[in-house]
Amino acid sequence: MKKIIWDESLSVDGGEIDEDHRRLVDLFNILSRAVEEDDAAEYIDAVLEELVSCTIWHFRHEERLMLMYKYDGIEAHKDEHNDLIDSVRELQQKFHKENRLLTNEDIEYLEDWLTQHILGQDMRLGFYLMDVMK
Repeated sequence: MKKIIWDESLSVDGGEIDEDHRRLVDLFNILSRAVEEDDAAEYIDAVLEELVSCTIWHFRHEERLMLMYKYDGIEAHKDEHNDLIDSVRELQQKFHKENRLLTNEDIEYLEDWLTQHILGQDMRLGFYLMDVMK
């Protein structure tokens, strides 16, 4: 089973963005366990939808902070948010339309999707916010 372990390497700001990320990591781990244990498709679908919904909410939260603190990288960051949402929605549609279960490859994709965004764009945003929110 793929599992993301929260540690300081994923910490962006020590505050509210990290709280959001911890929630997303928890949901990812629940989804990964459900796929590994071959839980009911309806349950996996519900967890995936919760992960997507929480991710969208989190992205809007970050975008609000970027606007509030006049973050120069907002457009590139928002573009990445939109690309990530589009790709996970595509995965979700395949799950529904093709009536197929999520695979370990899908879980690996979601793990990369989540961790790479945190370690890339969000890290840069976190450093910026820590500087301007002093």
